[in-house]
Amino acid sequence: MSNKAIVLDANILIRAVLGKRVRELIVANAGTVQFFAPDVAYADARKYLPALLEKRGVNSEAALTVLDALESIVQPLELGVYSGLQAAALQRIAMRDADDWPVLACAMAIACPVWTEDADFFGTGIATWTTDRVELYLAG
Repeated sequence: MSNKAIVLDANILIRAVLGKRVRELIVANAGTVQFFAPDVAYADARKYLPALLEKRGVNSEAALTVLDALESIVQPLELGVYSGLQAAALQRIAMRDADDWPVLACAMAIACPVWTEDADFFGTGIATWTTDRVELYLAG
């Protein structure tokens, strides 16, 4: 296992459940990259997925099983790991979206970039990768 790591936002967890590309990127790189997400990102994904799945006519039970399986690769980080960085993270992101502080705090705690589709992370001082570019980081 390399020391390369990345923190996933809830929107990436949701994309990993709804589509193939994100899930394949995670699985294909699991041997060389450590993937993390704050525990609240999993909670958000579980909160928003049922409605998204219903719109698509997808069985939510099967899809949530995919999310559960992802937890063995994308390690959930408990509040205790990142709560000490809440004030610093909020200082960087609160003007854009204060709800995103846990993802930013996790990235700060383990000194790694964020994988997100959310532009609110740009300019926070933490490297941010979107799905269309993250392969450069994962392979690099």
